Amino acid sequence: MPTIRQPAVANAFYPSNVRTLTDDIAAMLKAAQTHATQTLPKAIIVPHAGYVYSGTIAAAAYASLARGRDTIKRVIMMGPTHRVAVHGLALPGLDGFATPLGIIPLCEHSIELAKQLHQVVTSLAAHAMEHSLEVQLPFLQMVLTDFKLVPFAVGNATPTEVAEVLDLLWGGDETLIVISSDLSHLLSYNVARNTDQNTVQNILELNGPLNHEQACGGTPINGLLLAAKHHNLHPVLLNACNSGDTAGDKNRVVGYASFAFLEEDSDHVH
Repeated sequence: MPTIRQPAVANAFYPSNVRTLTDDIAAMLKAAQTHATQTLPKAIIVPHAGYVYSGTIAAAAYASLARGRDTIKRVIMMGPTHRVAVHGLALPGLDGFATPLGIIPLCEHSIELAKQLHQVVTSLAAHAMEHSLEVQLPFLQMVLTDFKLVPFAVGNATPTEVAEVLDLLWGGDETLIVISSDLSHLLSYNVARNTDQNTVQNILELNGPLNHEQACGGTPINGLLLAAKHHNLHPVLLNACNSGDTAGDKNRVVGYASFAFLEEDSDHVH
C-alpha cells in the first residue's frame, strides 16, 4: 500500500472544495499572465501564505511555467520548517502527497540519489503539518500535466549544503526548482516595504546569505542563490507586495515576492 501525505491546511490556507480551488487558481493565473517570462524558468521563488494573502504573488511565478506544461516532469521543492526542528534537509519517507486535486507521486530515483548526501535526512514529522510545501501543490497541479515531486523540508543547513542537493538533482528542462518563502514578518507596513525592497535587491544580485528576518525561507533561498551562480541563472522579480496590500491590516504585515530564475542567455520579462 502506498503511503500518502494527506492535506494538512486545506480549508485554512486554500479551499478544500475542488471546484472552488480550481476556479480560484485559474482566476489568479489568468490575472498573472502579464508577468509571464518569454522563456521557461529553471527555478522560482514563491510565497506560502494563505491564498487570500499571497496567492496572486505566487500565481505570477506559476503563470511563467505555462510553456513548460508538458516539459516539466520533476519538481524539486524546498520550504522552511515552521513546526518541527530539522538538522539538514528532510524528505518525508512517503510515496505521494495528496491535495483536493489528486495525488502527486514522489520521484523515488531522485530521493534515493539525494539520500546519499549526509545533510539529507528523513522526517515524516517535519512534513506532516508543514504548509510551506503543501500550498504550492495545487498550483503545480493546475499548471503542469504530469510530474513527480521531490519535497524537502529545510531546517538547519548551510547554503553549500542546500546548493549541493540542488546541484545533484539539477537535471535539464524536465526539472523545475521551487523555493517556498515569505519575506519579512510582522513589521509595520512602511518598515516592511523598505526591508523587503532591500531583500528583493539582494536576491536579484544573487547576494546572500539572507537571514530569517529577511525571508523565512532564507535557508533554501541561500542555497539557490549559490547554485544560480554555479549555473549562470539570472533572477527576475515577477511581483511583490505584502499582506497590508491584500487581505490584512497595515500594522503588522508579512512580505511576499515571486521570482523567476532564467538561463543566462534567456530573455527578460516582457
